[in-house]
Amino acid sequence: MFETKVDALVSFLQKKKNVGLDVLAKHLSLSQQTVEMICAVLEKGGLLDINYPLDITKKPNISFRLMPTEPPKTEESSPKGKVISSYNFTADGVPASVTITDTEKEKYYNITLVDVGTASKIFLDLIKDELLRATPPGIQSDVSDIEKAAAARLQFQQFIQKYLSQFQLGHETEEMLGGLLLHKLFGLGEIDMLNHDDWLEEIIINNARNPIGVYHRKLGWLKTNLYMPDEEAIFNYASQIGRRVGRQIATLTPILDARLETGDRVNATLSPISSHGNTITIRRFARSPWTIANLVGEPGNTMTPEMAGMLWQAIHYEMNVLVAGGTASGKTTALNALAAFIPPNQRIITIEDTRELSLPPYQWNWIPLLTRNQNAEGLGEVTMLDLLVTSLRMRPDRIILGEMRRQREAEVLFEAMHTGHSVLSTIHADTGIQAIRRLTSPPISLPSSDLDSIHLLVVQYRDRRKNIRRTLEISEIAPGAKDEDLTANIIYRWRPRTDQFEMVGEPNRYLKELNLHTGMTKDEIFADIKNRATILKWMIANKLTDIESVGRIMALYYAKPKEVLDIAKKFAAGKEEK
Repeated sequence: MFETKVDALVSFLQKKKNVGLDVLAKHLSLSQQTVEMICAVLEKGGLLDINYPLDITKKPNISFRLMPTEPPKTEESSPKGKVISSYNFTADGVPASVTITDTEKEKYYNITLVDVGTASKIFLDLIKDELLRATPPGIQSDVSDIEKAAAARLQFQQFIQKYLSQFQLGHETEEMLGGLLLHKLFGLGEIDMLNHDDWLEEIIINNARNPIGVYHRKLGWLKTNLYMPDEEAIFNYASQIGRRVGRQIATLTPILDARLETGDRVNATLSPISSHGNTITIRRFARSPWTIANLVGEPGNTMTPEMAGMLWQAIHYEMNVLVAGGTASGKTTALNALAAFIPPNQRIITIEDTRELSLPPYQWNWIPLLTRNQNAEGLGEVTMLDLLVTSLRMRPDRIILGEMRRQREAEVLFEAMHTGHSVLSTIHADTGIQAIRRLTSPPISLPSSDLDSIHLLVVQYRDRRKNIRRTLEISEIAPGAKDEDLTANIIYRWRPRTDQFEMVGEPNRYLKELNLHTGMTKDEIFADIKNRATILKWMIANKLTDIESVGRIMALYYAKPKEVLDIAKKFAAGKEEK
């Protein structure tokens, strides 16, 4: 139980029943003016009375009335079993502790949230309405844009802290109470706490009868000890999320796809579309986006420096790369990491359903475009095809499509490739061969001749048994046994038994394309890949792995490639000497 000075004030009054304001102020080590402000709030809730004497020279008395009784808690008892993990974290100043228990049947995620005293809870409820009334206009308006929503949240948080500071409850207490108020007024309550646990990838609400579930980065799916109070509460949260991004979820539009101000993707459905009850699924993204250095080194170990060096070279020389993979295999993460290789002086257009890509600040000439659903009247829809056609009129050097799904989208995208635009995109497929089949079969149904425009296929794979992600293969599209057939010429392949990467084939078409457009020989191309791998190793060894650092190094490399390579080579030589 976390007790504040508000709890101490009420506890003292319960014992004394009636005390002077000066005595109460002395006991709490606060000014009389501050104590009077706190008492004025609690008086509205019926906890006490402030009695002002007729003689203005005398101090007012504070008399205790009645402490409301809290309903008994109905928390689930912690399951018995072996504790396999425990840790603490804070969310906007609010502390929480997590214990993960392994029983004989399954694993449980038990989160213990801060429990403030009854008087403090009443105090928070009483100031909540007053706080909203005192909120400056504009803080919570126009938050449909993600960046504006994040800025509005920060502004609201700062306003709450400033408001609480007048009660002089102490910095730690004010920060914690401010966090609780922020989660209630601007967030998703207890779900906001889960959304600050960086070990979690997914947060799911299946209905009000079942516990909230989470997907832990190391331990997989876990039941939590948290429940939603009822189906109405799930609907209210979904509606709240929808309103922030200018979308609606209702009986006529029972499906919502949206994005939180934290960047996390949200899907919600309403009963009877989801027959067991209303649902919310939150896909959490890394607060600091993964970069190519994270994928090559820790914590990803997804590919080798040489594989990343080849992809860097391909993107540098404006080749078209398609990232394939299954659900949650890391396609978008890989796409985002590869996008950082684009030279900073080029114009980039990204097209997505929900904003997931985040490029380094050095890529200043970037326009992110988002699709939009139709409104309740069936108007205002903006599709990916609309945005693709629009992007071609914006003189882009690079077009990044979040995911290729439909024939017309693919046709326009491949037309962009044919007219000299460099394209990056993703597609759902488990191998390079499967990606080719998906492109040439319904619903995309592209002619085989169009696929010549794709230079490299990067296939991401998620090993569910080991809970790891790897780049399964890097391949190029090659002619098959028959003229009309196409196959994948695999260049790099991941071996799951040994968790090693092998170069299993030579990139024939890739080498020809580079030789044609750059004049580099085969030896020079491989030497260039090796040099880029050396730079990546140097970046990882020197912990230059965050998106800001990677962007800075890329900008420096494109301005002064020889200088950056010399630094990396000297570092590598120094390590070898040691």
